[in-house]
Amino acid sequence: MVGEKRWSLFTIFNTLVLTAVAAATLYPVIYIIAISFSESSAIAQGKVFLWPVGFNFDSYRYIFSEDRIPSAYLNTIMYTALGTLINLVMTAVAAYPLSRPGLFWRKFFVIGIVLTMFLNGGMIPTYLVVDKLGLLDSIWAIVLPNAIWTMELLILKSFYENMSESLRESAILDGASEFRILWSIIIPLSKPALASIGLFYFMGHWNSYFLPMIYLNDVDKYPLQVVLRDMLILQYAEESQVEGTKALTPDAIKNATIFISMIPVLLIYPFAQKYFAKGVMLGSEKG
Repeated sequence: MVGEKRWSLFTIFNTLVLTAVAAATLYPVIYIIAISFSESSAIAQGKVFLWPVGFNFDSYRYIFSEDRIPSAYLNTIMYTALGTLINLVMTAVAAYPLSRPGLFWRKFFVIGIVLTMFLNGGMIPTYLVVDKLGLLDSIWAIVLPNAIWTMELLILKSFYENMSESLRESAILDGASEFRILWSIIIPLSKPALASIGLFYFMGHWNSYFLPMIYLNDVDKYPLQVVLRDMLILQYAEESQVEGTKALTPDAIKNATIFISMIPVLLIYPFAQKYFAKGVMLGSEKG
């Protein structure tokens, strides 16, 4: 029949592959959720697969009764929010002059920036710099050393370069300065690109544990990922008695903590995903 949708061999193969990828991606998430809501005895006996056994909220009650985990969660939110804001502002400002053909020694600066992707001073020199600046054991040690990521800077630079030059020329004729052009024209038109790199920045800060582990000495300032690392690797979560329930296993507490740490990403990512396509397509043609 005319208009009837036919399934080709490629379509069938593509559907099967994507279904397998989706199943492999969802399985760990579903398993973590099932473990976090199951009874300790069922977890210890290996009875939990894709559905909670003995459904209960004991692990979550324990987590929110612990002072360390809620405070670490708030620390992570604060580090991520401030770090992402600084990243976006610094990247937006730095990418603009690099996108201008008339910048003095432009190629030299771009090459120097690209080299940082392959060469860097190393962990010890960076630590010494942070120490000399008096940033150790503070939020600034987390957000300032990585204020600009090279790849995100190059992405935004390329986006600026593909924007219509007539907009900037019209603004110059109206007497606008370069700062006015950047903040009033370039940045508002770059929202899809900023949202795209902002999501990368957000994910980087939210999942970061190595830098806080190095630069933070006060355990009260630890983000959630460092606490989670302690629970997963150092066996921080020990069996404990919760009023009215059986003893909780470390696996139940660890998986409940993992699921809680995933919630903001699960909520934000679907809304930010649409900007990836827009960030690629917008500005692809001049004029």
